[in-house]
Amino acid sequence: MANVLVIGSGAREHTIAATFMKSPQVENVYCAPGNPGMKKDGIHRAAIDETDFKTLGDFAESHQIDLAFVGPEVPLAMGAVDTLQKRGLKVFGPGQASACLESDKTFAKRFMKRNGIPTADFETFTDYGKAAAYAETLSLPLVIKENALAAGKGVTIVTQRADVNPLLRSELEKSGEILIEQYLEGEEFSLMLFVGGDKRVILPISQDHKKIHEGETGPNSGGMGAYSPVPHITDDILQETIKTVVDPTMAGLKNEGLEFAGTIYIGCMLTNDGIKVIEYNVRLGDPETQVLLPQLKSDFYQVIMDLVDHQLPDMQWQDSNYYLGVVVAAPGYPQAPQQDIPLPALPDNIFYAGVTSDNDKLFSSGGRIFTIVDHAPTLQATQDKVYAELAKINLSDFYYRKDIGFRDLEKSRV
Repeated sequence: MANVLVIGSGAREHTIAATFMKSPQVENVYCAPGNPGMKKDGIHRAAIDETDFKTLGDFAESHQIDLAFVGPEVPLAMGAVDTLQKRGLKVFGPGQASACLESDKTFAKRFMKRNGIPTADFETFTDYGKAAAYAETLSLPLVIKENALAAGKGVTIVTQRADVNPLLRSELEKSGEILIEQYLEGEEFSLMLFVGGDKRVILPISQDHKKIHEGETGPNSGGMGAYSPVPHITDDILQETIKTVVDPTMAGLKNEGLEFAGTIYIGCMLTNDGIKVIEYNVRLGDPETQVLLPQLKSDFYQVIMDLVDHQLPDMQWQDSNYYLGVVVAAPGYPQAPQQDIPLPALPDNIFYAGVTSDNDKLFSSGGRIFTIVDHAPTLQATQDKVYAELAKINLSDFYYRKDIGFRDLEKSRV
């Protein structure tokens, strides 16, 4: 029987660990540092920071870990996979060089350009004067991105000319380097692949809801909910995305010596000019993971071990239900979330994120607190089911969006 170590602490890692727990080959799943909400699923917590690679390696040796799965972007960008592999551990995730596809937006955009992958026009700047001069040549709106890991919150769409220069100055002060991009009109969707060298399997399409408020308004958050599958992303659109984005990405990784066993998350936009890539991530999305992995019918441990060995796994997915997840956040999120709010009694279909415990009582500790997930045969029935469950819980001290899944539901009413 196998022992698995999941690195990270959020609802994504809770979902990953809980999915490993379903494998008949797995005896123990540890999560470092994890969170106390994982206890309900029999997941063991290891009180080790996700970037303390030496202690993680020591733990893996002492607990006879057979597989490590790195969840978040920060340890990946810092070289967790390279370090743990040097200790002889099998690890699912990109090495530090490949993780630059997420941690270095300029690197990623130049990778796209080199490999003929459609994306928005852009320029990179470290100098305020040059950035301001370039921005003057562009029509509004335009997109300004920090060239740094920003937990999904480092992108600003500017619609007023008076806002451009102050934002350029503040973003340069914050991150030292920014990208100014052409604004793309269209609709985003998330396409994720598991890869193992030149082998790849595509996960069901999902759609994240990034903005904090209903109707996709307000500032970006880390993600307020997701659903899967996404009916209006048809098989024709998927095949076009594979042809113009996925295949060139895989070829580029091979040609540039960046192949790995892990996840590629492609943030796509369906525009009038075809599919465009907004960004790469090299880990599973959050909250998309919470609606994707519960759909997996195959043995998750076997799937991941096959990919680590660069073998094509047998991945079977359910095809009769829609899955929808709603993120419940602390008030004040994303700018200044309130802390230490006691959580009410909650149902079982919860993946926990920003929580601490005191005498087995859970309290908020962060921005996004948990994701509630359910499924039903239609998207409308799934949405109704999840929001009916939320209505039964006293969440007056918390915040959640009340329209997750709205795009497809609106389309179905036309």
